Amino acid sequence: MPRFSAGGREDASILHADLDSFYASVEQRDDPALRGRPVIVGMGVVLAASYEAKAHGVRTPMNGREALALCPSAVVVRPRFDAYTAASRTVFDVFADTTPLVEGISVDEAFLDVGGLRRLRGTPVEIADRLRAEVRDRAGLPITVGVARTKFLAKVASAVGKPDGLLEVPPDGELEFLHPLPVERLWGVGAVTSRKLREAGIGTVGDLAATGETTLGSLLGRAAGRHLHALSMARDPRPVQVGTRRRSIGSQRALGRRPKGPAELEATVVAIVDRLGKRLRAAERICRTVVLRLRFDDFTRATRSHTLFEATDRTDVLMTAGRGLLADASPLISERGCTLIGLSLTNLGDTLSVQLALPFEEHHREELDIAMDGLRDRFGSSALTRAVLLGRDDGMQVPMLPD
Repeated sequence: MPRFSAGGREDASILHADLDSFYASVEQRDDPALRGRPVIVGMGVVLAASYEAKAHGVRTPMNGREALALCPSAVVVRPRFDAYTAASRTVFDVFADTTPLVEGISVDEAFLDVGGLRRLRGTPVEIADRLRAEVRDRAGLPITVGVARTKFLAKVASAVGKPDGLLEVPPDGELEFLHPLPVERLWGVGAVTSRKLREAGIGTVGDLAATGETTLGSLLGRAAGRHLHALSMARDPRPVQVGTRRRSIGSQRALGRRPKGPAELEATVVAIVDRLGKRLRAAERICRTVVLRLRFDDFTRATRSHTLFEATDRTDVLMTAGRGLLADASPLISERGCTLIGLSLTNLGDTLSVQLALPFEEHHREELDIAMDGLRDRFGSSALTRAVLLGRDDGMQVPMLPD
């Protein structure tokens, strides 16, 4: 069951800890020749860029050629996901040693509630300072920590404090800190919302706060207006939440703009489903809905979904659903091309004991899935594969939080 930290706090005791340019920092840590130099991780698409490369305008997920045009002196390295996973685990061990109230957001960032540790560990700022030193000592990586009364403000503080910094937002200085910032700092302000706000003359968080919830509602919709106005006034009641489980499990693969035949697209779906099925079983979850997401050559997107008759963790059932969704979308793909395929397993539940009553044939299929999972864990993901994937690259397997 999830556990929650106490809400309605009066002191700045929530930390947002965020590793700086995580993948690139690991590469610079492990290769001294890269330190102080612009580094790009990723051969075709920029997966990460060091701050030296970012100073030249390199960003994720920029095309590699575009990135090198901006920063010709950059060193391009292949990603090493095993190294990133190991580094992430070390950093999360530091988080767990700091407080039991840790909410992981991704492999390189988390919220920590240190509100009950003042007598044992000191002030939140002192705790944050020691956390940064521990991460540097045990993982060899720079990390920025924001300290604030709410999760939202802590995250903004860490973003403003980068790189390798520590920034506290005291309760009596929240609006003074927040209001001069651009509206894009608010959660929920993407490219479309940003354009609408700036066209209306709203450029800073303070401008948005002064606009008022009613006017924002008419501009953006009632829910979005209420949400953004609350954030602009530093209102965010959400506690640090521990032990929540994912609502979905997904993976995607960028394919580039070159022409792709039906066989290659189907093999991509097979590889993704094969990977997701293993993750689903490892997490002891079952899935009811399969969602296919596509991005086309003209940058438009489409989504298709299929709800199964009953929830399952069987790869063959998920594979049938994924292939069916791809076939359904084939006319759109033929017309517009395809640059990205993603699949998500949603409507997740925990593995049910009722599955023990499955017919013999279905038990046999489940045992085959489990046997394949075990062989891959022992000998590597490439030790056993499906015939359709022989000789094909099954894509990158990036590190992620446990499912």
